[in-house]
Amino acid sequence: MSFAFALIVILILAILGMPVFAVLTAIAMLGFYFAEVDLAVMAIELYRLTDTSILLALPLFTFAGYVLSESNTSHRLVRLTQALIGSVHGGLAFVALIACALFTALTGASGVTIVALGALLYPALKEGGYSDKFSLGLVTSSGSLGLLLPPSLPLILYSIIASQMDLGVDVSLETLFIAGLLPAALMLVLLCGYSWWSHRNVETRKTPFSWREVGAACWEAKWELPLPLVILGSVYSGLVAVSEAAALTAAYVLIIEVFVYREVSVKALPRIIRESMVMVGSILLILGVAMAFTNYLIDIEVPSRLFDWMQRHVDDRLTFLLLLNIFLLLLGAMLDIFAALIVVVPLLLPVAIGYGIDPVHLGIIFLANMQIGYFTPPVGMNLFIASYRFQKPVLTLYQSTIPFFWVLLAAVLIITYVPELSLMLLDRGL
Repeated sequence: MSFAFALIVILILAILGMPVFAVLTAIAMLGFYFAEVDLAVMAIELYRLTDTSILLALPLFTFAGYVLSESNTSHRLVRLTQALIGSVHGGLAFVALIACALFTALTGASGVTIVALGALLYPALKEGGYSDKFSLGLVTSSGSLGLLLPPSLPLILYSIIASQMDLGVDVSLETLFIAGLLPAALMLVLLCGYSWWSHRNVETRKTPFSWREVGAACWEAKWELPLPLVILGSVYSGLVAVSEAAALTAAYVLIIEVFVYREVSVKALPRIIRESMVMVGSILLILGVAMAFTNYLIDIEVPSRLFDWMQRHVDDRLTFLLLLNIFLLLLGAMLDIFAALIVVVPLLLPVAIGYGIDPVHLGIIFLANMQIGYFTPPVGMNLFIASYRFQKPVLTLYQSTIPFFWVLLAAVLIITYVPELSLMLLDRGL
């Protein structure tokens, strides 16, 4: 059987629904077999992942996110943000955007944000004087906000992949956590600005500011407010490593949600552990075989050939970045963010470095584009989740998210072409 025939069979199976990890495993093993390389290299790659220092952060942060999504954290976040900024014009829209961003960052799951906060925010926005179309678009598009904020799972995964490639550049998780702060803030500011401008002449409901309500909301969320300090403060103070911060976060969330708030029952923990670890296991399995697949591509010089081809057809760094944005937007609309990270990043990184792009900046560009891809037709995942959640036709969701798409696209272009936004808080050259 020839290599081409076997590859065609695998691709046909992929189209028919063969799992991603199985497709990558089959292609990698096929390539190594025909290159007469011992197939034990596949097991070696899976084992090599265990030597990654931040690997423990992935399951621990994932578990913490699943526990938070089972509790009433979303209600407390909404109440707190509404108490603080609900009194300004357009404040309810600001509340929705900020609450969604924080909840997505904590849980690491965009779809969960739409499901958990949608029941609160969508009717509240409509009752507050916002149109049905605007309310749908805001909740659907803001479901993916927060992917650039710690402890976002895609940030963790990008760091793991980049650290496996021996780039000679610091792509630590701590660095990525800092790099994502200003780009995420830019996206929020632009979306809040659009929300205010589009309703500047519309009478929307405001929540009278009350120090008593602020105090009550802070008291209700008193156990969750320290979470950023637990996650970021412990790491950047130098007291603990990222994996230890993840363990502290998981333990803290478990204690406050199960034993303090008592919103997550002890009986529910086995199910939550199982569901969160199934997700982590699928990511790690794909990651392991993808790294083996990447090594095969490196052995046959695919990245260097791709870079040579790009140099012949793409004259400068700015043109490359523009093509990169187009490619990533299309990729985000068609592929899950975790699969996209695992499959595409190892190919893009060497090429991007050849054009003088900082690997940390590339990671922020990648995730910013993927964030838009969540609600980009034809197959943006959030479109279908929102369609199911709000019982609306998918075409209605397409139309509702268009203005938000253009706002976030403008933010992505700024993030792409102004690397200082991602790197200025880091101690490194631009």
